[in-house]
Amino acid sequence: MEIKEIIQLIEAVSENSLTSFELEQGDTKISIKKKGPKVVRVAGTAGNAAGTAEEIVTVLDSQAEPAAEPKKADIHSDKVVTSPLVGTFYSASSPDAEPFVKEGDTVKKGQVLGIIEAMKLMNEIESEYDGVIEAVLVGNEEVVEYGQPLFRIR
Repeated sequence: MEIKEIIQLIEAVSENSLTSFELEQGDTKISIKKKGPKVVRVAGTAGNAAGTAEEIVTVLDSQAEPAAEPKKADIHSDKVVTSPLVGTFYSASSPDAEPFVKEGDTVKKGQVLGIIEAMKLMNEIESEYDGVIEAVLVGNEEVVEYGQPLFRIR
């Protein structure tokens, strides 16, 4: 089952005021439960060539108020690179390689700062700004959330 189909199921549950929904298709099982007015959690297993992977997707309910964004004053810079997706952050291309960047490094717009692995895909995180890395806000192999600040640049 594709992620687009899962999102369509989430939207259907939300639009029809359902509080729970379950679907089993082959070795895939999806269970959607709406516990509160703001968050819908989807959990299931999906088989693939590499084996069976458990996937959990968290989606804000479209009727809920958006989550508060971090205040710029909290991170002391208006140049912050945030995570575009949920996944595992890697600071280097391999465990024995040097990190892409560290505090004090000068970076250019488009330069790779790190990698986020999501659903077995490696997504390069590029700098949105020219400047100097003021702070690396996440550790290597740390799980990151959508919108979470990763780097502060001055």
